[in-house]
Amino acid sequence: MASKYDGLARIIIQNVGGKQNINSITHCITRLRFKLKDESKANTDILNQTDGVLQVIQANGQYQVVIGNAVADVYDAVLAVGHLQGAGTVDEDGNPVEEEDTGSGKKNVAAVLIDMISGIMAPTITLLGASGIIKGVLTLLTFFNLLDASSGQYMIWYTVADGFFYFLPVILGYTAAKKFKMNEFTGMALGIALCYPTMVNLTGGEALGTILTGTPFEMSYYTTFFGLPVVFPSSGYTSSVIPIVLCCFVAAKLEKWLNNHLSDMIKAFITPVCVLVIMSSLTYLVIGPVSGVICAVLTLVFEAMFNIPFIGATLGCAVVGAFWQVLVIFGFHWSVIPLGYINIAALGYDFIMPGTFSTPFAQAGALLAVMLRSKDPKTTKIGVPAFISCMFGITEPTIYGINLPKKKPFVAACVAAGIAGALVGALGAKRYVPGGLGLFGLPGYIDAGATGLFSMWVVLVASVIAFVIAFVVTMFIYKKEQ
Repeated sequence: MASKYDGLARIIIQNVGGKQNINSITHCITRLRFKLKDESKANTDILNQTDGVLQVIQANGQYQVVIGNAVADVYDAVLAVGHLQGAGTVDEDGNPVEEEDTGSGKKNVAAVLIDMISGIMAPTITLLGASGIIKGVLTLLTFFNLLDASSGQYMIWYTVADGFFYFLPVILGYTAAKKFKMNEFTGMALGIALCYPTMVNLTGGEALGTILTGTPFEMSYYTTFFGLPVVFPSSGYTSSVIPIVLCCFVAAKLEKWLNNHLSDMIKAFITPVCVLVIMSSLTYLVIGPVSGVICAVLTLVFEAMFNIPFIGATLGCAVVGAFWQVLVIFGFHWSVIPLGYINIAALGYDFIMPGTFSTPFAQAGALLAVMLRSKDPKTTKIGVPAFISCMFGITEPTIYGINLPKKKPFVAACVAAGIAGALVGALGAKRYVPGGLGLFGLPGYIDAGATGLFSMWVVLVASVIAFVIAFVVTMFIYKKEQ
């Protein structure tokens, strides 16, 4: 497909000495970076006077043609016109930047999706781990009455730790935009729209009406958009991952189309206006109802599963344990969590969430095996704080930083958690008080009545089993070269 930059691309190729004089070509955010066989063959003066070229810089063994904001489009045109093989994207220092995997070749859809999510989450891993550790330490201090939850120290430290999770869509708006090659600040603005207090607080008011009334998928709405109901998932969009990723994926396509069709004189301002207006509207009008329907379907599935006579609890806890981390990745775990609260309110205990208790420990077991197998300093640097976070029930650094990108450790951990969940369900462990995560969730399994510590010991033993199984299996199936 012809590009409006094809003419400029031909001029650039001709004046760097022709295709035969090009060893390689990369680009950063403003420059085409050529490695030429003989720089004396390049016509620098002509390029400096060419419309579309801001400047030519010869430095660090590279012949750099400064283009500006349109550099990615010009780069694609140079590759197409010159039938060249590109060497990818680099940063301003010339260091390689990971390119988006298009899914072509041998990778299947699931592998491409995993690589995409992991790539988007990777820059946040260390701070996710740090936030998890801070939250865990605060829980520990308050549990042993070493710190008052109403004190200024607690509130400030908890704000910075929990705030990172709360405003995660804003941060992922930046990393997803970078992954999909769109304006990073536009991505952040879309993330901000999902966390804006006015929208977050809408569900606290009186509902204007419902959609899908009379069906299991009935959802309330609190405002309208030109008469169309704006429906929110029960958990809202704060701390979510998938909505902003999908939003930026579509927004990147829209932004590219607009930049190709708008005049250079106006696109710097009009493109972000169009992207923000269109994508914020589509996100609230489409993603909300879709997320709500998916959550409702999952709720029905889990309710039906746990109601199967005789084997319901065992089967239900096995499934919820095995797939819990998958649900967490897509944000659909919020469809199950309310069932646990309903059970505690109605029965005084919950028999669903105990099936998930072992999942962070299973991920920790797989993570430890990877660290021991790889002996890679980078893996260890990420893995140690991620392991500590797992003990506190925060698995995101482990999932996105190591286990999910490497795939097999993540699968091993899910299988181990499923086995542990089946044991918990078969023995009838119950949670009596919702509260902490990881080790700090153990007090919630203590019954003040007849069963006493029984449920606590069950989930603790099941967690040890999950840890060991995930560790052993990963040690066998994971190879260092992966």
